[in-house]
Amino acid sequence: MRPIRALLGVLASSVLTKGRLAVLVVLGAIAIGVGVAVGASDNALPTQAGADLVNGYGLALLAPVVTLVLASAIFGNTVEDGTLVYLWLRPVGRATLALAGYLAAVLVALPAVVLPLVVAAALTGGGAELVVGVLLSSTLGVLGYAGLFVAVGLVVRRALAWGIVYILIWEGFIARAGTSSSQLSVQYYARSLLAEIAEVDLRLSGASPVAAVVIPLVFAAVGVGFTAARLHRMSVA
Repeated sequence: MRPIRALLGVLASSVLTKGRLAVLVVLGAIAIGVGVAVGASDNALPTQAGADLVNGYGLALLAPVVTLVLASAIFGNTVEDGTLVYLWLRPVGRATLALAGYLAAVLVALPAVVLPLVVAAALTGGGAELVVGVLLSSTLGVLGYAGLFVAVGLVVRRALAWGIVYILIWEGFIARAGTSSSQLSVQYYARSLLAEIAEVDLRLSGASPVAAVVIPLVFAAVGVGFTAARLHRMSVA
């Protein structure tokens, strides 16, 4: 655990630049602002309206984009500036390094995503079930995306651009075309969990509660495993 704790501080602090922090603040403020607007409106179904807000902005945009911005930079920055070799000099295995990168991404992305969405949900007046649903669904979304985007940042140059393409094309278009394709989307399971807990109707949200929890964690594990394997094969000398 001690090597992971040491790496966590190094990796997490390396991605929290002023530019990224500014982006996080703006995106979070938008969620809270919309939550205020929904809460102030004369809506007969505040829980449904709040769930629609979180589904349409939080799970479809805020969670994947924020996690992409932070997670892809965990190893992406070190590859670009050549400092990955200094991480390799630490007496830790490649699997430990991959796990530390994933945990660092989660550590910085979770509060940036979950906190504003929970506040926005509370401000809509949708009730405790909505707030709990948003808390759990957005957390699982971050956990799933972080594993995928840490791996993308290590393997792909211009990972941010490719990640945006994935979010817009696959999750935003193809995965919304039908149930089969949506099952390969992190957003599908997060949305399903939100619909189940808040007891609302959301399109393409048919996953069982067990699957909604387990599958994003499987995505995360696959991402970490792929990252570890890639680190093992890479040469940075």
